[in-house]
Amino acid sequence: MKNLRFTIRKKIIYGIMFLVIIFSVNAIYSIYTINKGNAIITRSLDVVNPTISAIDDFILLVNRSKMLATNWVYLQNNNEDKRALEKLQRTEYPELKDRLSKLLPNLKIESDLTNVDSVFLNFESLIEVEKGVMNELQTFEDYEDPIKKFMSEETIESEVLPRSAAMISDLEQFNDVISKYKSETDQGMMRNFEQLNQTTFILSVILFIIGLLTAFYISTSIIKPVNYIRNIIDKVGKGEMVEVNKKKVSNDEVGDMAKSVANMTSGFKDITVFAENIGKGKYDSDFNPLSDNDMLGNALIEMRNNLKTVSEEDKKRNWATSGIAKFGDILRSNSDNFEKLSDNIISNLVRYIGANQGALFIVDGNSENSGEDEEYMEMAAVYAWDKKKFLEKKIFRGEGLAGQAWLEGDTIYLTEVPDDYVNITSGLGEANPRSVLIVPLKVNDELHGVVEIASFREYEDFEIEFIERVCESIASTISSVKINERTQKLLQESTMMTEQMRAQEEEMRQNMEELQATQEKTQRDQADRETREKIVLSSTLVLELNKNFSIRNANDISKSVLGYTASELEGKSLRDMMVSKGELGAIQEGATENTYWKGIIRVKHRDGHEVHLLSSAGMMPDPVSDENMYLIYSRDVTDLI
Repeated sequence: MKNLRFTIRKKIIYGIMFLVIIFSVNAIYSIYTINKGNAIITRSLDVVNPTISAIDDFILLVNRSKMLATNWVYLQNNNEDKRALEKLQRTEYPELKDRLSKLLPNLKIESDLTNVDSVFLNFESLIEVEKGVMNELQTFEDYEDPIKKFMSEETIESEVLPRSAAMISDLEQFNDVISKYKSETDQGMMRNFEQLNQTTFILSVILFIIGLLTAFYISTSIIKPVNYIRNIIDKVGKGEMVEVNKKKVSNDEVGDMAKSVANMTSGFKDITVFAENIGKGKYDSDFNPLSDNDMLGNALIEMRNNLKTVSEEDKKRNWATSGIAKFGDILRSNSDNFEKLSDNIISNLVRYIGANQGALFIVDGNSENSGEDEEYMEMAAVYAWDKKKFLEKKIFRGEGLAGQAWLEGDTIYLTEVPDDYVNITSGLGEANPRSVLIVPLKVNDELHGVVEIASFREYEDFEIEFIERVCESIASTISSVKINERTQKLLQESTMMTEQMRAQEEEMRQNMEELQATQEKTQRDQADRETREKIVLSSTLVLELNKNFSIRNANDISKSVLGYTASELEGKSLRDMMVSKGELGAIQEGATENTYWKGIIRVKHRDGHEVHLLSSAGMMPDPVSDENMYLIYSRDVTDLI
């Protein structure tokens, strides 16, 4: 019986199919009638109407031919009509005949009318008669000849006029037949359209009545049970548990919907309990959705999984944030003692990530002074490792996994550790680690060492990322410590150089005083002597140059003496400003890290004149880069030479 139930789908489909059939019959009949009318209209426009028009033109042509032939006989000087008659015979008639010859085969009218071909033959015979008259009356003498004139008039009266009248009668009769045929076809077409209108009206009324009955039946059989189910759903939507009375629902889709509602209400309790567990943070609670398409149940499961993931991500994020803060404190509190800093870093890092062994290797920055041909790393700190293994061990670039990490500047993570790589020793014996992680200490593309960690467990991506961030902070701190050490060294060297420069300046001052005493003997004017003395004792020019002798910094006295602005002087090559390049070579040879050069150099003023500078020059390490720079202290002695 279940297979025989009259479902909503069948009700709608059968009702629509019945309406579609009626619509289709009406449409087929309408299309047939319209196509038939279109064929009649097309035939009238393309054949009948042009044929009627051509016959009318033929009748007019016969009349004109008759009139023009008569005028040829009776109107001697009417040359215009004569030319018109000749044109009619030569071009107008052949064109009209060609047009009618193309239309008549398509007319297909069954009638006893005179064959139009006979009309053509008669008219062509008439044209020959007219041409005979035209040939008889060509000149003035022909018109004066009474016999020719009489014979021509006789031909017009006995031949042209009667035959023209007969042809016009035949053509008019044929035209009447065509017009009658056209009228009959038009009336038939109008009757078809009237019948189409009546049929369409009747079918429309039938469709309207059937549509009303079908709509009433479908709405009654659907809406009533649907309203019952709607009331049940409203109660379910308010949280009420409702039992479905199967007697009040039909044996169709509405009944199926009622069963689905019953299943839905039974699943609400499980959903409610599951939602409460999620709210309490019990993300491991089990729940089975009502089906694969249970949107609410699947959404709750997805929400549970997302909340669980977020919770785990928060734990990982908090763990990493706390670790970063912890190691930040370690790095800040021990930055003045590198050995203590290294021990604290590796021991705390191994314990924080739950590893078993760890070692910190630092790139030795003094390898050039230690007699080695290339840079190497030395162990700075170790935790729970066999220290004998690393005692005074040097790792060169590309040597082993640590050297490879140094060479590539990237993290190396092994989960399949060779048996002979390293063993983790405890009171219970020795075992091979499950993972080895080697992370470079790199900041701003500069590598300062590596951290190597061995563990019995494998690490997740967030833990490796945390170790890389910590190593970046360690590298930054190591870089800062190295920069501070280098700065202290440069400061000491600069202080020593300054003391030496002061001694040289004192010696230069004494030389200047001796030079001044010599000049005072030759000077006549005390005021001029005082002016020269002020020049000699003026402020010192200070120039800072890079290894290529390009000016990086200059004091205000240098700019004033040389006549340049700050933007013009900085970046300018001293080589281009010097009068003699040999003096620059002397500075390069004499100014080293251990000795200083002193003497007089000649440079060009901005306006071109020479400036003589009593100078002292030395070379020292550049605190900005790993290269050397030059410092030149000078006094302007141009007026004293």
